[in-house]
Amino acid sequence: MTNQVAEQQPKLTDLVLDRVKEMQNTQDLSLPKNYNASNALNAAFLELQKVQDRNKRPALDVCTRDSIVKSLLDMTLQGLSPAKDQCYFIVYGNELQMQRSYFGTVAAVKRLDGVQKVRAEVVHQDDVFEIGSNEDMELIVKQFTPSFENQDKSIIGAFAMIKTDKGTDYTVMTKKEIDQSWAQTRQKNNKVQQNFSQEMAKRTVLNRAAKMFINTSDDSDLLTGAINDTTSNEYDDERRDVTPESNEHQQTTKELLDGFNKSQKEKAEGVKESGNGNENKEKASEEVADGQTELFDKGTIKPANEADA
Repeated sequence: MTNQVAEQQPKLTDLVLDRVKEMQNTQDLSLPKNYNASNALNAAFLELQKVQDRNKRPALDVCTRDSIVKSLLDMTLQGLSPAKDQCYFIVYGNELQMQRSYFGTVAAVKRLDGVQKVRAEVVHQDDVFEIGSNEDMELIVKQFTPSFENQDKSIIGAFAMIKTDKGTDYTVMTKKEIDQSWAQTRQKNNKVQQNFSQEMAKRTVLNRAAKMFINTSDDSDLLTGAINDTTSNEYDDERRDVTPESNEHQQTTKELLDGFNKSQKEKAEGVKESGNGNENKEKASEEVADGQTELFDKGTIKPANEADA
């Protein structure tokens, strides 16, 4: 049996693309210069064909359309693509979630105003690592000297650096703090954390650094909200908006998709009633156009809420 969601790929991707264009026109959304949203969405759907839940069922069979659209929009707002190993998709129950890799977090944070360099490193046992503070009592890494001989030794911590035109921000986490952060995932990523502990440790400390940096930035709520939302996807089941609206009108993903379904139903009914009359066909087309316009007049998609990484 052909997957019904997979059959609707053009409808879902067009839905996301239209929403992104509307945000670009009305909410000053700016995507990376060389980022092709359409190509990224096509790559995401190819990747989704391989994603399964813990019972080996295809993600496109078990996940709600709301969560699929939400994940694709969240990916696009951050200018990410699975083709560059910047993000991946995981099934939680009947919901799809998009999560960033370490490379994706670096790419997303680099989009923030004034950011020049982003980097994270792990500290192994017996590496030379010294922290301190500057004259403003801000944490700094005074010395870090890794050693090849220590690469196979236990990880004892990690740190992240975000360099801007105003200075350098450091975030440091001990291995105990990293383990506590991982524990909040409720076993979601245990296998990944065990098999790729260095990259996961770097991603965890960079996520924390990014959240602290973002919450004091003046960047667009669309970008910062999307970054924060993805950061917390792994740690919290509560829900909140990823794209805050400046006006009082907000629309859930369910409402947006209900509007899409309504327009499709109107189209089907219009064709059925119209017969071969050109006048009725034109009327049906106008009704569909009106229904599709309603999808984006006053709504925003609401992805999953996030806690501190």
